[in-house]
Amino acid sequence: MPLIKNQIIPLTIDSLSNDGSGVGRFEGMAVFVPFTAVGDVLEVRIVKVCKSYAFGIIARIVIPGADRIPAECAIFGKCGGCCFWHLSYAAELRAKQGFVADAMQRIGGLALPVREILPSPQPARYRNKVQYPLFCAEDGSVRTGFYASRSHRPVPCADCLLQPRLLNQIADTVCTLLTKYKISVYDERTHRGLARHLYLRHAVTTGRVLVCLVCNGRRLPHAEEICAALCAAHPEVESVVLNVNTKQTNVVTGAQCIPLHGPGVLRDTLRGVPVALDPLSFYQVNTEGASRLYGVAAELAALRPSDTLLDLYCGAGAIGLSMAAQCKRLIGVEIVPEAVENARRSAAEMGFSHAEFLCADAGEAAGKLAADGLLPDIVILDPPRKGCDADTLDAVLRMAPRRVVMISCNPATAARDIQYLTARGYMAEAIQPVDLFPRTKHVECACLLVRSEQAVSAI
Repeated sequence: MPLIKNQIIPLTIDSLSNDGSGVGRFEGMAVFVPFTAVGDVLEVRIVKVCKSYAFGIIARIVIPGADRIPAECAIFGKCGGCCFWHLSYAAELRAKQGFVADAMQRIGGLALPVREILPSPQPARYRNKVQYPLFCAEDGSVRTGFYASRSHRPVPCADCLLQPRLLNQIADTVCTLLTKYKISVYDERTHRGLARHLYLRHAVTTGRVLVCLVCNGRRLPHAEEICAALCAAHPEVESVVLNVNTKQTNVVTGAQCIPLHGPGVLRDTLRGVPVALDPLSFYQVNTEGASRLYGVAAELAALRPSDTLLDLYCGAGAIGLSMAAQCKRLIGVEIVPEAVENARRSAAEMGFSHAEFLCADAGEAAGKLAADGLLPDIVILDPPRKGCDADTLDAVLRMAPRRVVMISCNPATAARDIQYLTARGYMAEAIQPVDLFPRTKHVECACLLVRSEQAVSAI
């Protein structure tokens, strides 16, 4: 008998899918149920039926799985951010290692064993950045929260456990000040109202904070009073910035930033690399976890003093610059102009005259460098979630580096790109998962590909 919507079925969870949902089988059909643990014996309400699988929600936990723990977060399951607060961290790490291994075998066709996942130094309070949507509560006060899953319905959140307590406290103070000075809140249905998002960045090495208000306009009424009161309440606040976003869009930030207090940037250090961050700069959200990941990348790169290192999708240059002392020449490529300027400033501050950074699309720049005869010894690829495009990978193949180190936050696209390279003369030698995003479904991995002897003879 086929499943039908709202039917209650018994289900035992056998595994976790790469979106964090538990998977069980009912009369041969896979049923995906969020917020479940392996070994859970459940009663499940079916909410959607497809041809060969179905989706359900927990109606009742009959017997909890061994890995299930009480969720610490008060809004877990309501907010659209986390999916693993109900699991022990050890179980979450096992699941994420499985996500990487499955993608590498199923998509990449690799039989190479995946190294044991490296945990985040902090499984909670690890994020150095938060973007809160602002909304108006029933009593007229301004509140922060997060959107419910697959919606723009705000869920109030007084203390997100992924952020340091300081950031949550600063958010509360900002809301109090916006309420006091009657700053209107943006309504995406009418495109009216001023304050859209509150965006906070925290420098782990200094403890300083950048506060950014994303506004539907270029002016914040009572800006001087708001900045003074905020900095008096939280001396850690170093800069307050207004980001202008007047577009009818779901994108959080606009292109223009206007400093209201302080220098408008936040200085931090990541694996010895000084960085200056504004609201538009890319920066790994888990500083200590990123330092661990970049250490793995350096180990896999195994640079020699005579090497040329090409860092594609380099962002603010932290990965390449953290290795620059070990090579003869560093070339970084990034499409975001502000990030390139940040990378150049960091290189100058570190005294690295052998480091240069190009503002260009990674694929186009790689193609031009290959056409110009650049033969880097090591290439680092750190693409966005969609992975590398074929032009970039083809240019890397033409340059024929000794080693390629790929860093990815999406095991599926990493496996696809690795398969492309291994089919054309490279061998995968190491796959190291690193957890930078505890309690969420995301996982980073660093992968090493080495040029084969057959590829050498073809050059």
